[in-house]
Amino acid sequence: MKILHTADWHVGRSIRGRSRHGEQEEVLAEIARTAAAEGVDLVLVAGDLFDTSSPPPAAERLVYRTLLQLAEVAPVVIVAGNHDHPRRLEAVAPLLELGRVIVGAVLSRPDEGGVVRPIEGVRVAMIPFLSQRGIVTASDLMSQSAAEQGGKYADRMAAIIEAFCAGLSGDEVNIVVSHLMVHGGELGGGERAAHTVFDYSVPAQSFPTALTYVALGHLHRHQRMPAAAPVWYSGSPMQLDFGEVDDHKGVLLVDAEPGAPAKVEFRRLGSGRRLHVLRGTLEQVEAAAAEIDPRDYVRVILDEPARAGLADAVRQVVPQAVDVVLDPSRRQSPARHRSRSGRNHTELFEEYLRERDAHDERVVALFTELLGEAHEA
Repeated sequence: MKILHTADWHVGRSIRGRSRHGEQEEVLAEIARTAAAEGVDLVLVAGDLFDTSSPPPAAERLVYRTLLQLAEVAPVVIVAGNHDHPRRLEAVAPLLELGRVIVGAVLSRPDEGGVVRPIEGVRVAMIPFLSQRGIVTASDLMSQSAAEQGGKYADRMAAIIEAFCAGLSGDEVNIVVSHLMVHGGELGGGERAAHTVFDYSVPAQSFPTALTYVALGHLHRHQRMPAAAPVWYSGSPMQLDFGEVDDHKGVLLVDAEPGAPAKVEFRRLGSGRRLHVLRGTLEQVEAAAAEIDPRDYVRVILDEPARAGLADAVRQVVPQAVDVVLDPSRRQSPARHRSRSGRNHTELFEEYLRERDAHDERVVALFTELLGEAHEA
């Protein structure tokens, strides 16, 4: 059988205040077309369908419509990620299940809905995101070291995985779909740091060899983890932040049969705008931007002295720039103590600007004007 594995849609995410809803529609439509063209037998969505726990109505409409489109091709199994609100997903689960979408919103015992058989001969264990707060107690935080807390999380998650994989049969395709962090995973750059710290992760060896396939979400870079069973992150289907500029985005197509490890193919997607990081002087950045698709988003790291209106100057020559910052190498060491003796406020302010390579006569003039107004008041 053939399975499509995707995760980390993050529908509703913007980039520096700019909506990406249109791109997300294009990307999810391409995923649905890929599922149909490949004639897949099962679709797995490993969490973070939404970018926030309270998504806007347009984001909910897009996600649920896409799930139903996928379900027209094959049954769909989804689990909640750390960005999803499990109770919101649980509320719509009965309606989605009418359309062949099975929802693992909260962790359930294997015999109480945690393990499902969406099609004949396929066993799927659903392990949604479980925060460290669900395992590491306040007492642990006060009495244990960070390593001990991380060890407790890993041990408890390993026990959960073991319980969900008890009694695996060689006559079935055995799958785990989960949203969690595995030791050694490479971050893509757009993950929420608080939930990707390595203190709260599990060894890849926690997944038993008898599993046909493990479909993971949480990390935005598609990658295989070092385990005896095929343990894969599909990655996000589009570049979500500038830490992902070098990542290729897509879905995983999985060929699975009972009693054998699955074979996995990465299928790259073409929808969605690409992200770029440009470095250099204003002139160098302008020249580099000429080679980039004008629809793409750009982060500019500028090697120029700080001055008023610099960001506006960048956007005049690079209209697609959504983020403009100065090169960190231009950051000065912490300011030394200044003697105020015999110098007025304007002279001290000018010295402060020069230390930070940010002197601008217009800024000094504005400072003097505001200072005068303050004195008059």
